[in-house]
Amino acid sequence: HTHTTESDGTFEPEEMVNAAVRAGLRTLAITDHDTTAAHEPAAVAARIAGLELIRGIELSTKHGDANVHLLGYFFNGEPSPGFDEWIEGMLEGRRDRNRRLALRLQDLGLDVHLEEAEKYGRRLTGRPHFARVLVSKGYVETVREAFERYIGESGIAYVERVSPTTADAIEHILAAGGVASIAHPVRLPVRDADAQEAMIAAFVDAGLPAIEAFHSDHSPADTRRYLTIAEKYGMAVSGGSDFHGAN
Repeated sequence: HTHTTESDGTFEPEEMVNAAVRAGLRTLAITDHDTTAAHEPAAVAARIAGLELIRGIELSTKHGDANVHLLGYFFNGEPSPGFDEWIEGMLEGRRDRNRRLALRLQDLGLDVHLEEAEKYGRRLTGRPHFARVLVSKGYVETVREAFERYIGESGIAYVERVSPTTADAIEHILAAGGVASIAHPVRLPVRDADAQEAMIAAFVDAGLPAIEAFHSDHSPADTRRYLTIAEKYGMAVSGGSDFHGAN
């Protein structure tokens, strides 16, 4: 579970492979937001380095009013062509959100324009790129502050994007030959442990086969709890650092 410059990371795909090798990893998944574009350039470097590279993706989904991130892992190569077409529709939703986010920031008196964020975002522009613009113009001191004050889900400039339901995203990943895993479940917007487990159980009923029990946001107690849930519901377990480079 890592992110490159193809979404909101700061490492080029080839750099990611080299960093993984230096860290002693034998297997790496690149799971950029809404795209698998990093896989091909990374695959060349991975073959040379002897690193097993897994094609992956991270999708933003909705379960009722809850924002849920879902990982897709394609262990057997490319997803089916229909999956790429579906993802392109999601990217248009992201572009629409970006346009509305820029206008919202301007409404608040901040001189931030979509084109400025796109210079950082390249192929795919996201909120971290808007955060870098806010930092560069002195409106905030850090990316974290940009999210907390303005563009995070509790920020005053936050705007929703059109997202598929979690159940629909699970179905598309499975139909494309992938394995779906709920990302960083500690971030699910339900804090009560029983209610959170009930939400995860609903995803299992929708076909979810795996859960990211190991994540850099998880305490040892969190990891034990998610491993217990995985065993209870017969789920596979994934794990990842959620590495974004300098972001």
